[in-house]
Amino acid sequence: MDTMLGVTFLASEYVIGCDGDRGRIDSLGIDENGSPVVVEYKRGTDSGVINQGLYYLSWLLAHGDAFRALVRDRLGATAASQILWSVPRLICVAGDFTRYDAHAVREHRRSIDLVRYRYYGDDHIGLETVASVTGLSGTVKRSRRREAGQRGVRQPGGALAELAEAVDEVLLGVGDGVTRVQRKQYVAYQRLCNFACVPPPQQTKLLVYLKANLKKVDLIPGFTRNVTRVGHHGTGNLEVQLRTERDLERAQDLFRLSYAAA
Repeated sequence: MDTMLGVTFLASEYVIGCDGDRGRIDSLGIDENGSPVVVEYKRGTDSGVINQGLYYLSWLLAHGDAFRALVRDRLGATAASQILWSVPRLICVAGDFTRYDAHAVREHRRSIDLVRYRYYGDDHIGLETVASVTGLSGTVKRSRRREAGQRGVRQPGGALAELAEAVDEVLLGVGDGVTRVQRKQYVAYQRLCNFACVPPPQQTKLLVYLKANLKKVDLIPGFTRNVTRVGHHGTGNLEVQLRTERDLERAQDLFRLSYAAA
């Protein structure tokens, strides 16, 4: 789950009670940003997986104390105190989905990912995102940010604040299925997993943290840095330092590589 979904495993076959009915959540986890995650698996195609998962997600939100206790037992008190309740997620993994499934998730105001699995021989499996929604699409979010800019709503910081807005536009538009998660210390951009994290601007630069195969990236002093063993807000092993719009143009290939890897 950690490698392929960006979700830290907490429990499997987790028994719940809902209005007198009992059920078992296939897997419970917490993602890289601290959001609770329900994962449901089905062989082949099963349209009931979405409704079943939403049922379990509703139970989870109504029984936050139980989930918080689970996180505390597995990951410690600090992780339990930092759960991001505003963006709970449902991930449905199945052999395939219909176009009706993809349409159905877009009608919900929940974060839902439909993920199709494929076997390659006897030793390999791949996952493909079929649909990914968060209630409000990235397109809507981008248009709202543009409207805010047209009204003159700017954060302090002048050029760096404008650069931060431009980075937000680029990351939201780098491909399909991008969602934006706001945390106190950073903003995360995710597909199934985080592919970029952006802390608030510093005095002279904006930092973006990406996930990259560092053997395939040329590290350039003052522009890119290996932060595998360096503490920072968010996730990622590659730090990109942006000071100007030109730096943003240089960084876009790195953004796309990180997005593709997620």
